Amino acid sequence: MGSGQVTDRQGLSLEGKHVTVAGLGVSGIPAAKVLHARGAIVTVVNDGDDARAREQAAELEALGVTVRLGDGATLPEGTELIVTAPGWKPDKPLFVAAREAGVDIWGDVELAWRLRGPDAAPWLAVTGTNGKTTTVQMLASILKAAGLRTAAVGNIGVSVLDAVLGDEPYDVLAVELSSYQLHWAPSLRAHSAAVLNLAPDHLDWHGSMEAYARDKGRIYEGNHVACVYNVADKATEDLVREADVEEGCRAVGFTLGTPGPSQLGVVDGILVDRAFVENRQKNAQELAEISDVNPPAPHNIANALAAAALARAFGVPPKAVRDGLRNFTPDAHRIAHVADIDGVAYIDDSKATNTHAAEASLAAYESIVWIAGGLAKGATFDELVAKSAKRLRGVVLIGKDRALIREALTRHAPEVPVVDLDRTDTGAMLAAVREARRLAVEGDTVLLAPACASMDMFTNYNKRGDAFAEAVRELGA
Repeated sequence: MGSGQVTDRQGLSLEGKHVTVAGLGVSGIPAAKVLHARGAIVTVVNDGDDARAREQAAELEALGVTVRLGDGATLPEGTELIVTAPGWKPDKPLFVAAREAGVDIWGDVELAWRLRGPDAAPWLAVTGTNGKTTTVQMLASILKAAGLRTAAVGNIGVSVLDAVLGDEPYDVLAVELSSYQLHWAPSLRAHSAAVLNLAPDHLDWHGSMEAYARDKGRIYEGNHVACVYNVADKATEDLVREADVEEGCRAVGFTLGTPGPSQLGVVDGILVDRAFVENRQKNAQELAEISDVNPPAPHNIANALAAAALARAFGVPPKAVRDGLRNFTPDAHRIAHVADIDGVAYIDDSKATNTHAAEASLAAYESIVWIAGGLAKGATFDELVAKSAKRLRGVVLIGKDRALIREALTRHAPEVPVVDLDRTDTGAMLAAVREARRLAVEGDTVLLAPACASMDMFTNYNKRGDAFAEAVRELGA
């Protein structure tokens, strides 16, 4: 997009338009700057009024942006468009007032999509309850191995706005999208997209599982080449069936079993493609070996297959899939091996912040001392415990909502010993690791897979995982 262009790809001029940006932070500040640079009259509203917010406000006010702190509920007079931070809930009074006034509400992803130039890079988009970041990073690694200029962007650290409006020319973008971002992105139309899985999460934000699934399913709207779904998760296939896609767009499944036509799957330890080959009724293309996937846990192999499907939809050759998977290194706190002490493995999966992620993590090991607990976010734990009970040597519970997990254990795994740690101080994780060591025997895995958010005890899941790793190292010393 040329620097002098002030209209979006659908011809809507921002010059002189009164735009309200809802929320400061990682998406609000870039959005305000972009809108201001394109001639909009920008007002930023923010619920908070702390030192950090005042510092951010001063930065924007120096540019000529109006900032209103401590009042994110009132619709500024004359507002013609709202651009919101993705986490702001749809039922906020600001949005109720906007809808009553007929004012459109976009997220930063929607703004980025509309500001794309006519020759902009297509998007390969990924959502799902779990595995999004890993899959998008795998996809970017595969695309790079094919010699394509790409980046992993979206709900992953690099904003889509920065990627779309920056000077770096891309051939294709690997885009991670949350349900929040998709809710506020009505016109997004990806080249191809994947929904990895669906399980109850963020229901306090969406209001119901149906609304959550509906927002996830938006990622398939208008797809051009492939809608990638999880064969083991029928809800994802149902979303494909309901989507309004471009003529000729195909449904492509991925499975940990033997793939059928129009699917990717696993045969004798080999990842194979029966979707993007000639005569897919009879032929299959070898892509990589399970040993090329790091780590080769079942749910991570599923992530690799989804990434491979999107890359193949974009025309990437098989060798690039293999090389990209080999080159990929997962982020910290995702089933990361910390240490072996006295024959017991210590695994950090602090990123398992909901029951679906914890279930996948627990399924990767045979005999487990499980460290769990935190903020449940409205989740229930009966199904998780019932499915995982036979793998549990013992459980150590931490965090605010640990009683919910303890009650599920009483119902579905009464014979499993449980240690309930009623403390949230800085030494709580070390105490949890020591209790886990006491319960474990040689050959066991001590697994931090909390099935809960971290904010009751830690700033984020990264800090929780760091505390676990530090406790394990202290134990080993």
